[in-house]
Amino acid sequence: MEGTKKIQTIAVHGGTRRDDSFGAINEPIYMTSNYRIPTDGTPVDWSGTKSNIYARNRNVNQMVLQDKLCALTGAEDCAVFASGVAALTGVFIPFLNSGDHAVISEVCYSATNLLFRKYLPEKYNIEVTFADTTDTEAVRAAVRPNTRLIHLETPGNPTTGISDIQAIAKIAHSVGALLSVDATFAGPICLFPLQLGADLEIHSMTKYINGHGDSLGGCVLGRKDVIEKVKEIAMVNYGGILSPFNAWLIARGLVTVPMRMAQHSRSALAVARFLEASPAVRFVWYPGLKSHPQHERAKALMHDQYSGMISFDIKGNEQVHQQFLNELKLISHAVSLGDVESLIVYYDKYSDKLPHYPEIFKEGFFRFSVGLEDADDIIDDLQHAFESCNLM
Repeated sequence: MEGTKKIQTIAVHGGTRRDDSFGAINEPIYMTSNYRIPTDGTPVDWSGTKSNIYARNRNVNQMVLQDKLCALTGAEDCAVFASGVAALTGVFIPFLNSGDHAVISEVCYSATNLLFRKYLPEKYNIEVTFADTTDTEAVRAAVRPNTRLIHLETPGNPTTGISDIQAIAKIAHSVGALLSVDATFAGPICLFPLQLGADLEIHSMTKYINGHGDSLGGCVLGRKDVIEKVKEIAMVNYGGILSPFNAWLIARGLVTVPMRMAQHSRSALAVARFLEASPAVRFVWYPGLKSHPQHERAKALMHDQYSGMISFDIKGNEQVHQQFLNELKLISHAVSLGDVESLIVYYDKYSDKLPHYPEIFKEGFFRFSVGLEDADDIIDDLQHAFESCNLM
């Protein structure tokens, strides 16, 4: 954090650059692919990220966003990418070589799952062990002498499982491995992985960081020496650069992230409690509920702000589940998360991902991103859908 300033002040002012010619309060959008090269003998970093020469290497809006994210999270440096998946590969490609071993959360985002189950082993000879990372001893047992990366998702997508970042960081560092944490489900406010010992913190900025459902982006945060490698290999030479316009949009969204995460968390807890008490519901997992299997761990790591992601299921067959979705009026059936509006997606029991999830999820479930609507209105929408399906 920046000095003693509070998080909302940092979100507004951290990383700001007011260096335009006209005195604008907000940073302009620098829609240029090229910059003038110095002719006064100033050293030029032709293919690196320390000079403004070409927008793939560095652009002003990217720099502003990176600085704001560092101010908000306490990271030394940050690299921003065109999508969350580009940010993930921006970690995996630079730090894993042929013959290396990685330990990966068994519950993880679909692209991460595919990369480590198929592409990285087949194309690059990366050895992979999937483990239940909510079980610290399972992680310890999975580590090998050639382990170079342990990658967690906390909370896990889509189950909301919570891993012990501090304990797993010690395991990683004891064998010379890096610990990366995809904290997209928590946003950059509810959880601070770098302060808990992680080497790299990853977010799909499309979700909570931007928060408005109108741009794609991803980021990797960490120590300067580690992020420089990410920038050089993944950003400049793999080319997953974030455009100036999307960087500007996400920086705009970042300003309100502390207030948004507080509201997401308040509403989600109220909704989760309603779901837990409803006779229509088969199960509900939300880290803020005492019934969540890692609630005490979440309480220690997330300080009573548990984000807006809930996993739950209702009683009834597939037809009832589809009818439930059709009866929702306020909540949208959509795949993303972290938007201002509530979004829900259904994983049916035939999904190829379910075998990797805890047993209670294997009959199918809903991933629910609670938005910024009033909690009572969200609950009314759920209640109406339950009643319409004769579940009450």
